[in-house]
Amino acid sequence: MRQRAARDQKRLDSGAVSSPKDLENLQREITSLAKRQGDLEDVVLEVMERRESAQERVAELTERVGSVQGRIDDATARRDAAVEEIDGEAASVTKEREVVSASVPAPLLSLYEKLRGQQGGIGAAKLYARTCQGCRQELAITELNEIRSAAPDTVVRCENCRRILVRTSESGL
Repeated sequence: MRQRAARDQKRLDSGAVSSPKDLENLQREITSLAKRQGDLEDVVLEVMERRESAQERVAELTERVGSVQGRIDDATARRDAAVEEIDGEAASVTKEREVVSASVPAPLLSLYEKLRGQQGGIGAAKLYARTCQGCRQELAITELNEIRSAAPDTVVRCENCRRILVRTSESGL
């Protein structure tokens, strides 16, 4: 566009065009080209400003992504450490359980495992202050009297939840 405007201006200045009508058309075309060039330059400036704004936004979002990724990495590391700790505890508890279960009579262990499967993983519950800690129900006096009269090695069960009741000195029995 600039080359065309320069070429037309050169023709106008050279005097090669002698017809007044052609001169007028040439001047109008030069004016039109100058206006069009100005409009295009305005569009280019606007596009450049929008591009600059978009680049700033990209930089801001990239920084935020980096920050979020850092937090994700930190949370992942903490999670992995917690999982490792839990796995270690589970292995330790599993070993302890094997040792203890070896000393429990097979029929009692079988009953415990069966109840555990039925009761959501808890097959035995502590009897504390006349209350089964498995179902949180207070036992009736007749049940407590039966438990009191039972031999220490007798397996007693809660009438409500059917879990094995563990009697301790805190039970008051």
